[in-house]
Amino acid sequence: MTKSASDTSAVRTLQEAVHEGSPTPLYYQIYVILRDKITSRVYPDGSLLPSEHELEKIFGVSRITAKRALDELASEGLVTRQRGRGTRVTFKGPYSSLAGDMHGLLEDLLTIIKETDVEVLEFDYVPASPSTADALKIKTGDMVQKAVRVRRRKGTPLAYVTTYVPEDIGRSYTLEELKDNPLVALIERDGHKISSARQTITATLADSTLAEALEIRVGSPLLKVIRVVLDENDKPVELITVHYRPDLYQIHLNLTRARANTKNFWSTT
Repeated sequence: MTKSASDTSAVRTLQEAVHEGSPTPLYYQIYVILRDKITSRVYPDGSLLPSEHELEKIFGVSRITAKRALDELASEGLVTRQRGRGTRVTFKGPYSSLAGDMHGLLEDLLTIIKETDVEVLEFDYVPASPSTADALKIKTGDMVQKAVRVRRRKGTPLAYVTTYVPEDIGRSYTLEELKDNPLVALIERDGHKISSARQTITATLADSTLAEALEIRVGSPLLKVIRVVLDENDKPVELITVHYRPDLYQIHLNLTRARANTKNFWSTT
């Protein structure tokens, strides 16, 4: 039995295999493979995914398994499904940030703020933990303003944001102002001109709190960004931890080839 042109193209695109002995259900393995192809633009916005029948042949699974994988993508908002028209990609691509450049970083933050809605889950004054105190260069137990927010784009959660600000700065704005303004703008309004930031990027898994807020499964991978923001006097004015859904946000760095001491290396621009 020969494959159709459509089947052959789909097989070339989907090289990964599913593993029947894995504790992860087959439908979810297929879902992960397809999601990766969508977020990496192998299947760009507007393109058609292989049909249930094609996936059935490619992966050697039942039609029900193939259908459930596609349904999972639809529930994530990555595709739309129409009877007789197939499954079409609706993912338009993640936000990106130039982590090595302060101007690019702030520009990116303002873009996110402009294109998302925010829900404030917590706004309070709490004693600084040892790690928070160390980041903000204050004493453990000193009061800080803590805010927890979720940012959504077109109703889909993008990021879970936790910020700590020294109490004297935090008292300069209200909950309502935080809903409507970038925190960096409120800090600068208080007389602290933002100058630089130290940023750490790592990967983590969603616990029950993050999973509920970001509408994902417990254990789903997340991009974790920790940033200490400094004013022009090198005073820490904000500690922010952001958990991003990696299907909706990526961080890109521009690298320039540099030469020093006869050794080649890459540096950020």
